[in-house]
Amino acid sequence: MKFRLVRLAAAAVAAGLALTVTSCSLEDAGSGDTVKVVIGYQSKTINTVTAGTLLKAKGFLEQRLNRLSESGGPKYQVEWQDYDTGAPITAQMVAEKIDIGSMGDYPLLINGSRTSANEKARTELVSITGYNPKGALNMVVVSPNSPVRSIDELAGQKISASVGSAGHGTLVQALTKAGIDAETGVEVLNQQPQVGASALESGQVAALSQFVAWPGLLVFQDKAKLLFDGAELNVPTFHGVVARRDYANQHPEVLNAFLQAQLDATDFLNKQPLEAAGVVADNSGLAPEVVYLYNGPGGTSFDTTLKPNLISTLKNDVTYLKSIGDFAEFDIDQFADPAALQKAFAERGIDYGAELAKNTNPSLVTGADPVSGKAADNPALAGEIWFAGQDATQPASDPTSLLKAIKQARAQGKTVRAAYVPDAELGTRWFADKALWVRDGETYLPFTTAAAAQRYLAAHPSGVTVTYDQAVNEVRS
Repeated sequence: MKFRLVRLAAAAVAAGLALTVTSCSLEDAGSGDTVKVVIGYQSKTINTVTAGTLLKAKGFLEQRLNRLSESGGPKYQVEWQDYDTGAPITAQMVAEKIDIGSMGDYPLLINGSRTSANEKARTELVSITGYNPKGALNMVVVSPNSPVRSIDELAGQKISASVGSAGHGTLVQALTKAGIDAETGVEVLNQQPQVGASALESGQVAALSQFVAWPGLLVFQDKAKLLFDGAELNVPTFHGVVARRDYANQHPEVLNAFLQAQLDATDFLNKQPLEAAGVVADNSGLAPEVVYLYNGPGGTSFDTTLKPNLISTLKNDVTYLKSIGDFAEFDIDQFADPAALQKAFAERGIDYGAELAKNTNPSLVTGADPVSGKAADNPALAGEIWFAGQDATQPASDPTSLLKAIKQARAQGKTVRAAYVPDAELGTRWFADKALWVRDGETYLPFTTAAAAQRYLAAHPSGVTVTYDQAVNEVRS
């Protein structure tokens, strides 16, 4: 990687943060009888929707603050600021312009580091929005006609990534795992996600490494194909919420209302995922099918608790951040403070410790598969089909049964809006028609990447690759 460019980019970010602090005048949190709270979010980073897009659209925070006002408290004013990545949210928090923000794990670390020098800007990690235990929320994609089939074939190529983001961190880890020197083996162009998407489409870069929802979006639009699934690293990746300590100390009732509202949004998403996906799609501009890929059952684990393995992941990420630029050490254990969230749980009569100990996805595919007659209760196999014109999905007990259901639907003239299956190796939820399929006897297995399919075939000589349409046409009903 031509890391001189990366280091310069990191230095530029630091300089930009400093400029923001010196050039912006500080605003009071409230004036007169009105208390203002400014929230930074990323509408298209759909792993943060329970603290951003969905939360904002449903009005859960405003409703809770209004109740405080009606009980004799001051009036509250909520200002929402939408950004593409976590970096500008951090810049505004350093400048004391944003009070609560949400972002991915690497940006969270940068946030804690950058704000630690100023007591009024200093932040704390107060909750998690969503996580994937293996890291499947970050992926590397290439153009649809690219001959590249594995990460090691990117040696010497130009790759787009947002330096300092979780997507970039995944790229560095993937390259290292493939034996490619992360500093000299490739050239990384530091680009915002949408800029990188355009660069990939125009052929300016060989690959794009980004966080949700960009990989799924580009693949869904037939503008890319998946090359590397972050789940191969088997390292958790997550998004969370940070709050300025100074603001939280002055207005603890606002932070409490925010966390209660986030729990409202989390419950709504986990209990009504399809409806929630529609709300997020309407308010983010993303296709509902893409939102549901990540926000649907078996996708992201939307769980607010600060799990020990996620905090450990933060600590392990420090090495990466130090490699790309200056990173001020700070106490991560103090940064991750569950006290406010524990209070919110207690007020709802929920045992925080019991929720903290849970490691399964709160939202999984359930129900009876009408084709196989079996329960769709195995997360490693269960998928679902979203038929056009229907406001509910049809569960499938396993990928083979899902193909049978689609074959029957085609014969009946039904249109499949989207179908979702878990990768046979890593469990990543993916689009059935974008998966790489292998037939082994009468069983059909979907994989997110060609490399994953090849690993299976190497261990199972009886398997053969088939296209999605071949699989649907030849599966025995």
